[in-house]
Amino acid sequence: MRRTAALAGVVIAASLALGGCGIGANSSPASFPAASVGPAAVVTGATAQTRGLIDSALASVLVQLGNTTRPYRPAESARLRDAARAVYQIVLPDQPDAGFVVVYEFADAAAAVDAGNEEAGYLGTGPARVNFPRDAQHVLREVGPTLILFTWSPSDADATTEAAIAASLGTLGIGFSVPR
Repeated sequence: MRRTAALAGVVIAASLALGGCGIGANSSPASFPAASVGPAAVVTGATAQTRGLIDSALASVLVQLGNTTRPYRPAESARLRDAARAVYQIVLPDQPDAGFVVVYEFADAAAAVDAGNEEAGYLGTGPARVNFPRDAQHVLREVGPTLILFTWSPSDADATTEAAIAASLGTLGIGFSVPR
């Protein structure tokens, strides 16, 4: 009798345990809302002024700069991850997922220079390099309390246009050299 009761208990426990594995079981894990991809900080007029300078610099290249319609987050050092940012996109007909220009805003020009030096060093490291094509070129410029970041690749379909964009952006503010 004890054996029958014990066997019945094992069968019941196994049935309950395996009951969640059947057709009615949910095969995907529970989902949670995605965290924000940007900081809560809001950009101010300094970013708008920098955007105006970018528009002026790009006028000679005859490209259109607009607000991006898709999320974009480049490889960033700690200071850039925590900074307020605005993301713009240059229209490149052959590359709808390229042409991003990110403007980061800091408290003052000295903080922007510090962040620019940190980002330039970070972009030269292995963890940052895996996020870009092998031949990626970075334009990293400080304009007052803002930093401009534009990345392009000579192997891209629109490389000639991107090189002209990089050269135009290279005329703004103070630049940083990214180690190879």
